[in-house]
Amino acid sequence: MIWNEPMECMSREALRKLQGERLRSVVERVYHNTPFYRRKMQQMGIAPSDIRGVEDIVKLPFTTKQDFRDNYPYGLFATPMSEIVRLHASSGTTGQPTVVGYTRRDLQAWSEMVARSLTSYGAHHNDIFSVAYGYGLFTGGLGLHYGVEHMGGAVIPMSSGNTAKQIQLMRDFGPTVLCCTPSYALYLGEAMRDSGYPREEFKLRIGAFGAEPWSPQMRLQIERSLGIKAYDIYGLSEVMGPGVSYECQHQNGSHVHEDHFIPEIIDPQTLQPLPEGETGELVFTTITKEGLPLLRYRTKDLSSLMGEECPCGRTFVRMGRITGRSDDMLIIRGVNVFPSQVESVLLEMKEFAPHYLIVVDRVNNLDTMQVQVEVGQEYFSDEMSVMLEMKRRLAHRLQSVLGISAEVRLVEPNTIARSEGKAKRVVDNRNI
Repeated sequence: MIWNEPMECMSREALRKLQGERLRSVVERVYHNTPFYRRKMQQMGIAPSDIRGVEDIVKLPFTTKQDFRDNYPYGLFATPMSEIVRLHASSGTTGQPTVVGYTRRDLQAWSEMVARSLTSYGAHHNDIFSVAYGYGLFTGGLGLHYGVEHMGGAVIPMSSGNTAKQIQLMRDFGPTVLCCTPSYALYLGEAMRDSGYPREEFKLRIGAFGAEPWSPQMRLQIERSLGIKAYDIYGLSEVMGPGVSYECQHQNGSHVHEDHFIPEIIDPQTLQPLPEGETGELVFTTITKEGLPLLRYRTKDLSSLMGEECPCGRTFVRMGRITGRSDDMLIIRGVNVFPSQVESVLLEMKEFAPHYLIVVDRVNNLDTMQVQVEVGQEYFSDEMSVMLEMKRRLAHRLQSVLGISAEVRLVEPNTIARSEGKAKRVVDNRNI
């Protein structure tokens, strides 16, 4: 199923021409309407006339999250506030939130992109969607909500939290599509099992999960737990919100909406573009946004781009699964460690539940890493020898994958705090 076949399946030649036209237009707009970009371009000796096509995108300046904070709240907007009809903001843990604004046309484009994404999973206007992303300043809830309405589906605006109520209404209202973070989907699967309601009383068949990295092993765990087919939806508030890219039913990467965004992969250290297929930092330039157009926004997400033809017929380039964030990378005793590496180990070992916490500290000037992980209900034992052997095997496997040793702490089922939004996986107590 394809929502907008003329756009999603246009030839690469036609798409590149369209991108070039839209890129030239957005560069003109930000140069004249956003003082931040005008200063940046003047400092680099660039004029809008220097941008003739997509190949010239490398001449343009990068934008970072710090630029949002330095221009808080509205300094990056390219339209007057009289044309802004909605504001969202990120829930950043440090500094000021990043504020984003949308014109009416921006919201229409965003809704259509989400409708394309949901259609690619096999959802349609007869489906009922339980949107359990957070509503409010976070883009997840309202982003999915308006996309569902645009495609003609019915929305249950559950938001996150109140899990007992979520389960009751999933049983009573019969939603067929669940939209939430993957960590919350795992939690809902546990809650569904513990509710005592028979599985056949739930009608879920599709899940649209995003807002945090998740591994292929977690996908399988969610699918088994909820009895659904799980799909990835990618987005970030600065660029638009959910629906920047989406998996099709072949699930070999996520198609980027290239009629709205130009993706790049760069080396996060040198900032130089990387060849197709190589993993690096994902960068987006928005080419249709009116309220907050961005040039070469550094997402910090680590991914790759795939240009070969997809069997689904869509011609948009695909991005690989997000393997982590360059700013989430932990450097422990000189070794680069990503939480996703720990998660992949836990999910390949059947004895452990997919709930964990990484605690990093510094003792006597030496970095330490402890991995707290829940043992599955059926594998938890009162026999010390059984638990010690389980701990030994996990520690050995982690060392072989991470390249450093980690202390393993096994905890009882349901001990680690569950997340109803984005999961918190790391506590770093070092003063660095």
